[in-house]
Amino acid sequence: MPRKSTTSKGASGTGSIRKITTTRNGKQYTYWQARYTVGYDPGTGKQIQRSISGKTQKEVAEKLKATTTAIDCGSYIEPNKQTLGQWLDTWMDTYLLNIKPRTLDIYKSDIRLHIKPLLGAVRLDALDAPTIQAAYIKLLRPSKEHPKGLSPKTIKNVHGVLHKALQQAVLIGYIHFNPSDACILPRIEKAKIMPFDDEQITAFLKEAQGNRFEALLVVTLFTGVREGEILGLTWDCVDFDRSIITIDKQMQLHQEKGCKAYHLVPTKNDKARSIVAAPTVMTLLKRHRMIQAQQKLMAGSAWGNTDNLVFTDPLGFPLTKPTVYREFKKLAAAIGRPDARFHDLRHSYAVASIRSGDDIKTVQGNLGHATASFTLDVYGHVTMQMKQASAARMEEYIKSVSGG
Repeated sequence: MPRKSTTSKGASGTGSIRKITTTRNGKQYTYWQARYTVGYDPGTGKQIQRSISGKTQKEVAEKLKATTTAIDCGSYIEPNKQTLGQWLDTWMDTYLLNIKPRTLDIYKSDIRLHIKPLLGAVRLDALDAPTIQAAYIKLLRPSKEHPKGLSPKTIKNVHGVLHKALQQAVLIGYIHFNPSDACILPRIEKAKIMPFDDEQITAFLKEAQGNRFEALLVVTLFTGVREGEILGLTWDCVDFDRSIITIDKQMQLHQEKGCKAYHLVPTKNDKARSIVAAPTVMTLLKRHRMIQAQQKLMAGSAWGNTDNLVFTDPLGFPLTKPTVYREFKKLAAAIGRPDARFHDLRHSYAVASIRSGDDIKTVQGNLGHATASFTLDVYGHVTMQMKQASAARMEEYIKSVSGG
């Protein structure tokens, strides 16, 4: 390909600009190109040079001036031609070494289903806030893949994954700033919690009597642990002498082929907590331990409880969340609460604790919330009801001492 150039040398330190004429498919093209030095190779000591091109000499000169100024100020970032999709692949393979397997599965799913289809082809250094915002709006709207559109909560999760990936790109110098910082997320309507009331708890306990998951469900109801935490509870974390249950891990599903389906990982916030359980709970666990010991004898060499789990199937293998959930739904429907979720057992415990007089800090610690303010945010309506009841009692007292 014939090509000729004429060079126009600029002032010292600004690089050089040249006019280039080339012929492609019999047609002649002319453009301007500037070369500049970004540093020196530590191995050879030779200059590392980059180029800028444009249609006119003025355009290239302006680009060159801006680039050399950035180099002098230390704010220069080398042009990055990789797409967002390519960077996300690198990010997942290289920078997600310390997250839980289930969390990694969720990240990969959000990237594959929601981020790459809309933004994967955009160059990383060209990605901006309006482009990301438009993608979020599109995900909210009904589509063939999602007839109702994605929920605001899902959009927030997708944003969280994208923001983390872009923040890492900022830290290693691929982009100047995180364009997702300027995006506005749709408002998430706080779901109303639906705990069991006292009558429903009484009915639930009656229905659960004799059920194969009775111990699991009742312990959950009266300790407030999460589903993954109760499934991942091991006997070494149950102190019968002090009536303390230590929550330091949870059971998670592993979706990669060739791997153990369920395995134990740290708790949601990676912090262990201790719950002083009621005597009834400890008595139930003692009875359950005897039942499990009988199951182990019957299973013989087929016993599979290698993790020393408290709750297993009759052969000692881990229980799955769907299995437990289906049984819970049957019991909930039997007491007139077909809408109940397994997580409502946790809510029921929290509400019962507050109403029985536990302070918020104690409830926070038992539930494993990061802060007491979060606990108040979730269960503030309960404390308000208690304050109103207190005011009503005070009113009755005032009337009694004031003669009416």
